[in-house]
Amino acid sequence: MLIFIRVLYADSLTVFASWKDGLAFCALIHRHRPELIDYHKLSRDNPMENLNTAFDVAEKHLDIPRMLDAEDMINSAKPDERSVMTYVSAYYHAFSGAQQAETAANRICKVLKVNQENERLMEEYERLASDLLEWIRRTKPWLENRITDNTLPGTRRKLDEFRDYRQVQKPPRLEDKARLETTFNTLQTRLRLSNRPAYLPTEGKMDWLLNELQRLERLEHLAKKFKNKCDIHEEWSTGKEDMLRMEDFKRCRLTDIKAMKRKHEAFESDLAAHQDRVEQIAAIAQELNTLEYHDIANVNSRCQTICDQWDLLGSLTQARRTALDEAEQILERMDSLQLEFAKRAAPFNNWLDGAREDLVDMFIVHTTEEIQGLIDAHEQFKSTLGEADREYKGIVGLCTEAAQLASQYGLLNENPYTTLQGDAITTKWMEVQQLVPNRDQTLHGEMLKQQNNERLRRTFAQKANVVGPWVEKHLDAVASVGAQGRESLEQQLAKLKQYEQNVQSYKSNIEDLEHLNQEVQEAMIFENRHTSYTMETLRVGWEQLLTSIARCINEVENQILTRDSKGITNEQLEEFKKSFNHFDKNRSRQLEPKEFKACLVSLGYNIRDDRQGEADFQRIMSIVDPNGTGYVTFAAFLDFMTRETADTDTAEQVMQSFRILAGDQEFITADILRRELPPDQAEYCIARMAPYRGANANAGPGALDYTSFSTALYGESDL
Repeated sequence: MLIFIRVLYADSLTVFASWKDGLAFCALIHRHRPELIDYHKLSRDNPMENLNTAFDVAEKHLDIPRMLDAEDMINSAKPDERSVMTYVSAYYHAFSGAQQAETAANRICKVLKVNQENERLMEEYERLASDLLEWIRRTKPWLENRITDNTLPGTRRKLDEFRDYRQVQKPPRLEDKARLETTFNTLQTRLRLSNRPAYLPTEGKMDWLLNELQRLERLEHLAKKFKNKCDIHEEWSTGKEDMLRMEDFKRCRLTDIKAMKRKHEAFESDLAAHQDRVEQIAAIAQELNTLEYHDIANVNSRCQTICDQWDLLGSLTQARRTALDEAEQILERMDSLQLEFAKRAAPFNNWLDGAREDLVDMFIVHTTEEIQGLIDAHEQFKSTLGEADREYKGIVGLCTEAAQLASQYGLLNENPYTTLQGDAITTKWMEVQQLVPNRDQTLHGEMLKQQNNERLRRTFAQKANVVGPWVEKHLDAVASVGAQGRESLEQQLAKLKQYEQNVQSYKSNIEDLEHLNQEVQEAMIFENRHTSYTMETLRVGWEQLLTSIARCINEVENQILTRDSKGITNEQLEEFKKSFNHFDKNRSRQLEPKEFKACLVSLGYNIRDDRQGEADFQRIMSIVDPNGTGYVTFAAFLDFMTRETADTDTAEQVMQSFRILAGDQEFITADILRRELPPDQAEYCIARMAPYRGANANAGPGALDYTSFSTALYGESDL
């Protein structure tokens, strides 16, 4: 019972609580008999009206007695569940019987609807069949009428009528015929699915109509089949007569004749295969005559044309086979000559091409031995020309004989085995004979050129083998100056300047080598096995020697200047040099940072292996390598080592000197500078000193600041 209630309206009701306001009873009635109560107009706020409406409708229309009282339901806190369920069960039984009746009514309606549709299809079939039969009875005599008035307008009028029949009258009837068949098939299927007996049309309509339809369909099918086969045959036979009458075999090659014979044999096989189609066309035409096809005249005419053409194709095929056999016998003789020519001409032509390539080949040689090898190979080639001449005459003889045969029988003189021509062979042979003496002359000229190149190589090598060791010897001598430590700086300087004079006096030998090298380059000589020196290596060595001497002279002069300005002795200088050279492992005259650090440690500097020690070392590096080159020269090393012991000027000393000239003032004037200093130095100071900007009241408009100028001289500020 509860399931029955929930299935109906439980989603919007609370069981038992909603019975009190009457909506539940009204909802049950509206669910099954919506015409009795308009549920959507009811309100939960009017329970008395809802209950009385439900009880009255149930008693009047559903034959359910009034078991509950509306006032008792409203006034009681909770309706009696047993009474409510008893009353609701009456609804259940009433609605259950009504649902069974509704199901039975639906089944009857469904059966009647199917039966009505079947009857409609039967009536439509009868109507279509009657109309179609009537049209066939009217049209058939008109189609069978072959009588004309023997006039052109009358015949054209009949043709227009028939065209109208095909285009206007017949298509709708074909649609009626298709719809008739569709209707019949649909009707039989529906009857079979609904367990009804099969439909039998009324007397006379079924058998005659089906027979007539079958006859017309047969005629239509045969006509289409006849047309299709005729179209295929005519398409196949198009151009066959012209092909069989062609005389293309009279001026062709043997291989073409054989190919034509094979092609003709294939055509004969194809012709035999088409025999069945021609017979089928004749048989279909005969059947159309038997069934009295309305357009039988055109059918017979087309069939006769095809049969006549078939007989003609047979006779033309036999005639072409005979002609091909005769042409093949004539060309057999020509083919043997052409084949022999091809076998001998191809290798000889390849030999001619190779000989021409060798005779005009560009060669690049660098020695007399290489050119002599080419001359020997050329002489060996010349010894084979006699045999080649005999082969050439034999090939030309074959070509001449084949040309005479082609002219005699009117044949096409084209060799199927090769594209070579006798004229081309002759042209190449004459060209080879002309190239041989030209090659002799070219090789002889190259031999003279290589002999001259060899002379240039030897001359350059003799000179280079003297200059090269001389430059290397002096490079070693310059590098060894001062290495022993036994000579004073003045002696080292004198020796270096003597080396400089010797080098300058030797410059003429380098210039001679430059002239020789120019000749070598103009002669395109790239290798010289007589010497290991090239002009590039000699030039680099010479420039390195000049640079090394100039650098060494400059270093010695700077050392002398440093020694004299800082008052160090020769012994101290020699000690510094020994320490520097000891750590200069690669003899580059400069120390890397690691080598410089090791040198300082060996001289007693306390440079620790920690962050503070690294900072101290970087401060020293900024002094000896202010430009950040990454290495320390001996001059920078010497300046650093003697900085603390030498008596050098400082910015404070210079400022004190300017203060004396200025009369103990914080500024100085241009007049004082011009009076106390040489003119050029006075103007130098005036141009670079900034105006005085101090608070001294005695300073005039032309006062200059010598303090900033003094600090700038020692890099402590910008000029």
